[in-house]
Amino acid sequence: MPEVWLFLIAAMTLTLAPGPDNIYVLTRGITQGRKAGLVSALGFSSGLIFHTTLAVLGFAALIKASPLAYSLLRYAGAGYLIYIGVRTLRSHSAIHLQGAAEGNAEPMKLSRIYWQSVIANMLNPKVTLFFIAFLPQFVNASAGHIPAQMLLLAAVFIAQALAIFSLVALFSGMVGAFFQRKKSAATTMNRLAGCAFIGLGIRIALPQ
Repeated sequence: MPEVWLFLIAAMTLTLAPGPDNIYVLTRGITQGRKAGLVSALGFSSGLIFHTTLAVLGFAALIKASPLAYSLLRYAGAGYLIYIGVRTLRSHSAIHLQGAAEGNAEPMKLSRIYWQSVIANMLNPKVTLFFIAFLPQFVNASAGHIPAQMLLLAAVFIAQALAIFSLVALFSGMVGAFFQRKKSAATTMNRLAGCAFIGLGIRIALPQ
């Protein structure tokens, strides 16, 4: 058996560290409410299944061995986040909670937020390389069944990530509800959200 409890502590520490995923969830929760934050948390956690599959099957090693493939994926992910940020900045009205009850602004569909989060996570090759570098450190090679052990560790990582991201979403939703009582504050948050997404895209595009 792998060192599950030690892995869980390390995984929680890494998940709590500021990064593109939790910042994205935080931003969605503040600007669009708890539901949007929770859906984005679910989306990012779902995207981790993709990286787990690559790591277990060995495709991540191919990405690591090919600088061109890695760069293409990294720039694609960065471009996607910047695209989301630009669309947010170009929005003519602030995003309101609970379907913009007081105005005519249409909130973004939760399904769209989910898939944006999934795609943003899948297009980040740093996550794939992290999985292939991090998971084997806690595998018990003498016990055999290496792929099964990696799948177990990945499941633990995804579960704790979903739990932490959900807590971030709930907290950010409360903060957003407080500020969105004023239309001017909601508009400002919408613009800050666009800048945050663009900033995340630039961060991913930069070398490690």
